[in-house]
Amino acid sequence: MTVRHLERIRQLDPETEYTEIYRISSQYEFPWDTTQALGFALYRTYAVPSIGRLLAETGEFTARTQKRYDDTVLILEAVVEHGFDSEQGREAVRRMNRMHRRYEISNEDFVYVLSTFVVVPKRWLDEFGWRPYSPVEVRASVNYYRELGRRMGLRDVPETYQEFERLLDGYERAHFAFDRGGRDVSDATLDLTASWYPRPLGAAMRYASLCLLDDPLREAFGYPRPPAALRLAVRAGMRLRGRFVRLLPPRRRPSLARDGRQVRGYPNGYEISELGTFEDGRPGGCPFPHAKADTPPGTHS
Repeated sequence: MTVRHLERIRQLDPETEYTEIYRISSQYEFPWDTTQALGFALYRTYAVPSIGRLLAETGEFTARTQKRYDDTVLILEAVVEHGFDSEQGREAVRRMNRMHRRYEISNEDFVYVLSTFVVVPKRWLDEFGWRPYSPVEVRASVNYYRELGRRMGLRDVPETYQEFERLLDGYERAHFAFDRGGRDVSDATLDLTASWYPRPLGAAMRYASLCLLDDPLREAFGYPRPPAALRLAVRAGMRLRGRFVRLLPPRRRPSLARDGRQVRGYPNGYEISELGTFEDGRPGGCPFPHAKADTPPGTHS
């Protein structure tokens, strides 16, 4: 593709071709932003005590944080890359559902997590992206995650973006609260982010992440409010990045998270069946709602 991918997106039907629209948006138009936004989406859920406490109790998000991150990213990416009905997509959803069955997770918590994947990326791009989502992309995102919810067996999944947004905001008002487990998972996640950079820069990046948190989320974790000038500077820097990206030529190849330096756990490739948590106690990944990992039931390299 040599033209802005939005032209192609506008030719597709978000009611039936939502996976292709979402793939173009997340792997060509906004790959970095999508990765960051989905990371912040999942991060928000730790501030709901029933979620943060469970994730802390599994030990996956505190003792094996890099492994959890890798598995979550790879699982999410695979369905986007290959589609729900591909061999890889079906295998990943089966793997995901087996993981979830091990835990007592309410339908309400599951649907809330799903809502973060719909709402947070749009809000992120509205503020920091080189352009916002188009209406077609918003509708495609809704339908993509509605399909994921259907394959997870969830009930009462919202039908529109506005309904997802109301659910997210209402759920957070009702449930955000401090919990030691949620704070531990948050600390481990911020430490992981810092570990991706040389030590002095890593500490700065950890603090910059706190500057991107809204007040209700930050207060639920018990973090002090960063200085206003620093918050403004960090957010201004993010918006400046968006303006710079707007000047770049259209991406010709998909940008995949598995090729980035932040996914570190599978230098020799992986199989879908290796990702996630297991009943026999093998180290695994995320015991929370996602999608799927790469390559045909074979190994990625």
